[in-house]
Amino acid sequence: MTDPVPAIELKGISKAFGPVQANKDISIRVMPGTIHGIIGENGAGKSTLMSILYGFYKADAGEVFISGKKTEIPDSQAAISAGIGMVFQHFKLVQNFTVLENVILGAEDGGLLRPSLAKARGTLKKLAEEYELSVDPDALVENLSVGHQQRVEILKALYRQADILILDEPTGVLTPAEADHLFRILDNLRAEGKTIILITHKLREIMEITDTVSVMRRGKMTATVKTSETSPEDLAELMVGRKVLLRVDKTPAKPGAKLLEVTDLHLWDENGVERLKGVSLDLRAGEVLGLAGVSGNGQSELLEVLGGYATATGSVRVNGKEIALSGRDCTGQARRAIGIGHVPEDRQHEGLILPYTAWENACFGYHRDPSYQSGILMNNAAIREDAKGKMERFDVRPPNPNLAARNFSGGNQQKIVLAREIERNPDILLIGQPTRGVDIGAIEFIHQQIIRLRDEGKAILLVSVELDEIFSLSDRIAVMFDGQIMGVRDAAKTDQRELGLMMAGITGDGTTDAAKAAQHG
Repeated sequence: MTDPVPAIELKGISKAFGPVQANKDISIRVMPGTIHGIIGENGAGKSTLMSILYGFYKADAGEVFISGKKTEIPDSQAAISAGIGMVFQHFKLVQNFTVLENVILGAEDGGLLRPSLAKARGTLKKLAEEYELSVDPDALVENLSVGHQQRVEILKALYRQADILILDEPTGVLTPAEADHLFRILDNLRAEGKTIILITHKLREIMEITDTVSVMRRGKMTATVKTSETSPEDLAELMVGRKVLLRVDKTPAKPGAKLLEVTDLHLWDENGVERLKGVSLDLRAGEVLGLAGVSGNGQSELLEVLGGYATATGSVRVNGKEIALSGRDCTGQARRAIGIGHVPEDRQHEGLILPYTAWENACFGYHRDPSYQSGILMNNAAIREDAKGKMERFDVRPPNPNLAARNFSGGNQQKIVLAREIERNPDILLIGQPTRGVDIGAIEFIHQQIIRLRDEGKAILLVSVELDEIFSLSDRIAVMFDGQIMGVRDAAKTDQRELGLMMAGITGDGTTDAAKAAQHG
């Protein structure tokens, strides 16, 4: 009996961007009807390899075979014609188009849109029912949550009847429940004979859903193994080249004085919808307070208010002193001046200016620091040197401060933001989704830095959709639902079931009335 023909076979693929060799003589076989994971550190070349397969980049050398046939893929249209669909880590959606318009974009049936829209509406309804991918076809994409935008990207690929589906860090913007939902979808697709390539840094996902996993390191393919014959520890070592601690090693917290006191905080958005409804919480020196909740329940707005990027009513005190919640003193610059560091949840829109260089981004918010000045001018040489040191310490790849921020992978962009804020040694660190899109070795390092700050007496407010991360880092956990604090729990005395109920708006006594929830631990 002959072996089945691979759905995808890449032979000797190499790709360089100037002096940076992203892929080096890579060969890989992906069998039909399987889920094949590709893992590796940030900058290992995973996304570049898949972008070559999808026609976004042209390889400098190598060959591509689809179902045993050598195939030229000069652009994404050729990839789609070959039955390949790709869901990117950073969405390729037109924000002011509807879901329906985004789905048919580039796949219209002739010059008249009405028949295309009618066909797409019917197809989307079937896909939504079959895969539980419900989303309003007439909603504007800009009004959708990130989780629903992810669904639109998947629907786009399925609408084009892809037999091979590439997903690049698809759960980076999903809650644990949404990620589990996605896995059910992928399982169904596999059962129908579809071939799926899953790029992820999350070992739990690899172990849970894949059949085979390939490991990349520094642009090379280092191993391909059956998932059932490996372990998270073995994969982590293959990725990083050393043993990696997969748990947070920390001693019990020693909380000190209250550094942050939030009382009766209210915020209304531009449409008059109340997003924060009387939020109150305390944060002490030497502790990590984790903020858990499904995305869209007020966590982002709370970080924005505390970071000086949104106005609100109520009271916020830092070291016992009231701070402005509106007006000219309510700015990120003013917050940093009083010792509040802020790592925003959305690195690309709030943490970085993508066309600017890494060294420019590394000083944003701190550009008035005397060490960055040379008389009345900025000392660009000093800023570059400072950025170079940060990039080396945080293992940003490539460690080139002159590259534009947009030329770094998502995880390396995150490291630039983290280095900028953490190395300023703030008294209070507001940190949103610290390890979103970050590889396992970098996660270990970032977690160590957060605990180091805590042990040095700093106060950390942590927002993460990763419940494992919340439990690993937090000393206390506050749960948000519908703009309110449902309660605060000692991390050592609660579990995911209790927090899950609270995240759904159900308190310990079974009620959904958040007004009854405890505001303080």
